[in-house]
Amino acid sequence: MNFDFSDDQKQLRDQVRRFLADRCPPSAPRAILEGPEPFDRALYAGLGEMGFLGAAIPEEYGGVGLGQLELCVIAEELGRVNAPVPVASSIYQVAQALLLAGTEAQKQAWLPKLASGEVVGCVALAEGAGKVSETAIHAQVSGGKLTGTKAPVADGDCADVALVAAREAAGVSLWIVDLTGADVTRETLESIDPTRSQGRIVFDGAPAERLGEAGQGWRLVADMHDRAAILIAFEQVGGSDRALEMARDYALDRMAFGRPIASFQAVKHMLADMYVSATLARSNAYYGAWALSTGAAELPVAAATARVSATQSFQHCAKNNIQVHGGMGFTWAFDCHLFYRRANGLALVLGSQSTWEDLLIDRLRQRNDAPAAA
Repeated sequence: MNFDFSDDQKQLRDQVRRFLADRCPPSAPRAILEGPEPFDRALYAGLGEMGFLGAAIPEEYGGVGLGQLELCVIAEELGRVNAPVPVASSIYQVAQALLLAGTEAQKQAWLPKLASGEVVGCVALAEGAGKVSETAIHAQVSGGKLTGTKAPVADGDCADVALVAAREAAGVSLWIVDLTGADVTRETLESIDPTRSQGRIVFDGAPAERLGEAGQGWRLVADMHDRAAILIAFEQVGGSDRALEMARDYALDRMAFGRPIASFQAVKHMLADMYVSATLARSNAYYGAWALSTGAAELPVAAATARVSATQSFQHCAKNNIQVHGGMGFTWAFDCHLFYRRANGLALVLGSQSTWEDLLIDRLRQRNDAPAAA
C-alpha cells in the first residue's frame, strides 16, 4: 500500500509553500504577538482567495472540491510557518461538522462563507477548568435561546459563528450561534500562543439553531474531533520538521572550540531523537490521512494514534530546538519560541494528551475485543 501523496498533491504542496513563503514570513506571527489583531486577516483572506480554505468543501457549497488529502497537505504547510490564522477552528472543525451533520440550508448558509474566509468559526465546549466532557456541559437552550458561559474557546474572541455544546430536554446537542448579535459578549483571554487566540463567550438568550439530531451533540463532537485531530496532526508534523531544520542549520553554523557544535555527540543525539520523533509522527499522520480520505473503519484508532504521536513529536522538537540554540534559543530575537508556543498550544486543542492516550487505549481494546464478542 502506497501512503505517499500523488504528484498532483505534491504540486499543491509546492504551490502552498511558495504562497506562504511570500505571505507568511517569520515576521507575520511576530506581528500578531506584538500587535492588537487576533490573527493575520490579510493572510486568511488570501488563503480563501487561493481556494486553500475550501479544499475539502464541495463545489456546490463554494469550495474547490479537492478532498481531505489535499487539506492535509495544506495543513502541514501552515504548520511549517506557524501561520497565525484560525484554520483549525473554522475549517478543521466547524466546516467538518457542517459537512457531517448540517442540513442543506445550513450548508448553503455557512460553508461558502467559511470557504472564502468571509467568516471565522469556532467551537465552544469548555466551561472553565477541568476535563471537557458531556457531563460537564451546563449551558442551556430553551425555546431556541442559548444561555451560558464558555471558556476557553479557541478563536472565540474573533469568530463570527460558533458551534456550541448545550443542553436541551433530549440531552446535549450542538448548536449554531451567530456571535455578532447583541445577546453575546466576549473577551480575550491570555494564552501561551496569542497567534491562536482564546476567548470567553457569554450567551444571554442568544438565538441558536440545532446542528444534527437532538441529544446527539457529543457524538457529533467526537466525530468532528477525530477528523480535526488528523488535520492538526499534519500541522504538528510540519512544525516538527521546521523545528528540526532550524536546529540542524544552527548546529552546523554555530562554532565552539573551533568546530561546529553539530560535531558534538550530545547535539548529534539530540538531533537524531528529533528526527526519529518527527518521522514516527509523519508515519502515523499518513495513516490517519488514508483513514480520513477513505472513511475507513480504522478512523477512530488512526485519529487517536496520529494525535498522540504528533503532539509528542512537536513538543519534543520545539523544546530541543531551543536546547540546540542554547542561550540564544531563549531570546525573543530568535524564532524558537514561536514553535514552542504553538507546540504547547496545539497540545491542548481538542483535549489534552492524556485524554487522547486514554481514547487510544479504549479504542484499541474495543477493536481487539470485537472478534471475541462476535
